[in-house]
Amino acid sequence: MECIFCKIIKGEVPAKKVYEDNNVLAFHDINPQAPIHILIIPKKHYSNILQTELREIEPIFSAIKNLVSDLGLEEGFRIVNNCGELGGQTVDHVHFHLLGKRKLTWPPG
Repeated sequence: MECIFCKIIKGEVPAKKVYEDNNVLAFHDINPQAPIHILIIPKKHYSNILQTELREIEPIFSAIKNLVSDLGLEEGFRIVNNCGELGGQTVDHVHFHLLGKRKLTWPPG
């Protein structure tokens, strides 16, 4: 069965996109944990970060850098990657959370 993020990439499931290029898609989380909560995903499916190739990570962080500027998050933000069930990963497609526009505390959960 195809994952929900792959369906979003194909346009089969709607999402509020904020960034897209040939390698990366970014969209608003449907259950935001901060005023700004964006998910950034590679368009190529990898189950988790351990399966990605290094060349796939650079475009993701380049997109994050652009989003930080575009969304006015220069004063502070958090980037999160949950890996595996024990790490809190709930969608089997590597993704990064970009959270901002509120005071973020530690530990997160």
